[in-house]
Amino acid sequence: MSGSNGSKGLLGFYFGTSLVARILVATVLGAAVGLALGPQAAAVKPLGDLLLRLLRMIVVPVVFFSLVVGASSVSPSRLGSVGIKLIAYYTITTALAVTVGLLFANLLKPGLGLVLEGTNGATLSATPPSLVDTLLNVVPTNPVEALAGGNMLQIIFFALLLGIGISTLSESQDPRLSSAGQAVFKVCEGGAEAMYKITKWIMEYAPIGVFALIATVFSQQGSKVAGPLAMALGTVYLAFGAHMVVIYGATLKAFGLSPLGFFRRAREAMITAFVTRSSSATLPVTMEVSEEKLGVSKGIFSFTLPLGATINMDGTAIYQGVCVMFVANCMGQALSLSQQLTVILTATLASIGTAGVPGAGAIMLLMVLNSVGISVSEGTAAAAAYAMILGIDSIMDMGRTLLNVTGDMVGTVVVAKGEGELDGSKWD
Repeated sequence: MSGSNGSKGLLGFYFGTSLVARILVATVLGAAVGLALGPQAAAVKPLGDLLLRLLRMIVVPVVFFSLVVGASSVSPSRLGSVGIKLIAYYTITTALAVTVGLLFANLLKPGLGLVLEGTNGATLSATPPSLVDTLLNVVPTNPVEALAGGNMLQIIFFALLLGIGISTLSESQDPRLSSAGQAVFKVCEGGAEAMYKITKWIMEYAPIGVFALIATVFSQQGSKVAGPLAMALGTVYLAFGAHMVVIYGATLKAFGLSPLGFFRRAREAMITAFVTRSSSATLPVTMEVSEEKLGVSKGIFSFTLPLGATINMDGTAIYQGVCVMFVANCMGQALSLSQQLTVILTATLASIGTAGVPGAGAIMLLMVLNSVGISVSEGTAAAAAYAMILGIDSIMDMGRTLLNVTGDMVGTVVVAKGEGELDGSKWD
């Protein structure tokens, strides 16, 4: 009986501790165990391989259902001046974000010089398609085949079209068509929510998997991986800061708004995003701040902010750009300009399908890596580098969520200003 209570107490302590703390502790313990035990630490490797399999399992359904729901949530009647301005802003800033991430990664070269090897003793060879072929192959000839084969660009394209089609049906004047559209939307919405729940379960297991992966990496590579990992973290946060100051600052200035005034008024939502690591969980605070502190009308922010929490992920785009370069550098692979352009395209589209929940960015990173021919499979160099990223993903997630939410509020403010629905007295 006492053993049962002790076991229950241990599980209670595990699940009662924040995920961030658990992953950080797992990272430190994994590094210590890997260094202390050396090759013997390979005994825990299957636990890490299980995490990789679980993450790869969830990628396709998360992307598909999230994108369908996100695209179908946009009412065609609102795709007028507000919708066009907002989507243009989200698309441009996300593309700029991944470009900023790649720029800093090219300048600082995180992971360069640390050539990881898989258990087979050889680095993984990346053989990506050309940019022209990538663009042409965005359109699937068989969507079911694209889903089964995990062809992410084709999945994204089809999911967006399907979402727009559902939205159009739902707004139809024909009751039969409208009912059909709403029924399909509810199915996809249910699928998306189920995938988010499964993602949460996987993230609960993540500390155990991270421990095993980090222990395996350090047992094989030793302490030499610590410096490159710190460089990757620093590169990501420098890119976050640059994007916030330069891109968001310039955008606000262009609309005659004070960047300092904006950041001062928006700080409550920004801090909440940093702590919760969830755009969706921060949404009530973001709405309150937008109305009470930033002076945005409810007719604007009730449309822009939920949409932004679904499809606007600048922080995630930066993270993907830096981490793809980090993984490639750790493999001893140099990404060509064509490959980096492919990363910009894929990461921009991938950010639309990134759920606004903790840990989703790490799942989307698998998709972006795949777009340049890097497959994260058990025992490969890519898996070792990805494991290192997972070890500090929670720290990166705090910054990228803050940037995601800040970008939503900047877009909301500038659209409201352009539509004449911003209360200027709030800025006095």
